[in-house]
Amino acid sequence: MLVNQARKSSVILGERVKSLAAVAALMLVQNWLAPPALGEDWQQQHMPWGDPDLQGIWTSATLTNLARPDDVDTLVLTEEQALAWEKYGQERIEEYENIGEGDLPVGGDTFAGYNSFWMDPGTHILRVRGEPRSSIIVEPEDGQLPLRLWGRLRMYWRGYQALNGTDNPEQRNQGERCTVGFGSTGGPPMLPVLYNNNYQFVQSPGHVMILVEMNHDARTIRLQGEPLPAMIKPWLGDPMGHWEDDTLVIRTTQFHPQHDLRASTRHLFYMSENSVVDERFTRISENEILYQFTVTDDDIYSQPWSGELTLRRSEGPIYEYACHEGNYALPNILAGARREEQE
Repeated sequence: MLVNQARKSSVILGERVKSLAAVAALMLVQNWLAPPALGEDWQQQHMPWGDPDLQGIWTSATLTNLARPDDVDTLVLTEEQALAWEKYGQERIEEYENIGEGDLPVGGDTFAGYNSFWMDPGTHILRVRGEPRSSIIVEPEDGQLPLRLWGRLRMYWRGYQALNGTDNPEQRNQGERCTVGFGSTGGPPMLPVLYNNNYQFVQSPGHVMILVEMNHDARTIRLQGEPLPAMIKPWLGDPMGHWEDDTLVIRTTQFHPQHDLRASTRHLFYMSENSVVDERFTRISENEILYQFTVTDDDIYSQPWSGELTLRRSEGPIYEYACHEGNYALPNILAGARREEQE
């Protein structure tokens, strides 16, 4: 109603004013009250060789997690729910600043010594084509991982090893070893974590490269050729892509056997060497890419599960993320375990 009243008033005002300055002011008021629809005037741009242009730096940062909270029944939130969720998320971040003075208690939870300066989880709920979402997962409809019993047991056992294993470095989690980023930030699927949620897309004829800010991983997607030999299993799998109209479609197989547990503060799930991830990247506006994915592994999950994210344009550049925890922490963990054994 407010927009309609403003439009009627602007027409009357436009008939009465004659000066250029007044007309300019009128146009500003109209644009503020009734902005154009998202992507209304946007058209897909193409690279010189014809492929759709996905290049740029994008972020997946969002307060929405992979799985849906137990107390939320629907995928799409109301605007009131979205605002409340965002307020709560900001309060949670501010809590990390409330650390008392003096020495920290032994064994206390200080979130690895981080404060909010080091965190960048986003400040808004995930929106896909304008809809506020309660989970990244869209299928199954309940927003939960469809884990089989055997898959759940494997995930928890691997998690126990990652937290308690000290026999060899391979038992520890990949983020701690600086081989791949925490959780599934490098993917696939590429999911947001607590910080470093930026990606840079670089295209050339026959290839698309996705530089992952976290751990400075890089995915090189081949648009031509054949899959790698079966015995070669890269950390982020073997991705093969092609274009379907303006959508980049990628299928990734042959995952590294040690990149199985995808654990972070935002998600927890399990992958195997035989998992298959199908991804779709579609530029839907000047500042957004719709990212859709499906994970299939019949040994772990009772059905394929799918998710959607919006990658938003981000300011650059991406600086190198140099991971050094393993230089000290990993040798100390293993050495400490040997000392305990001796005692």
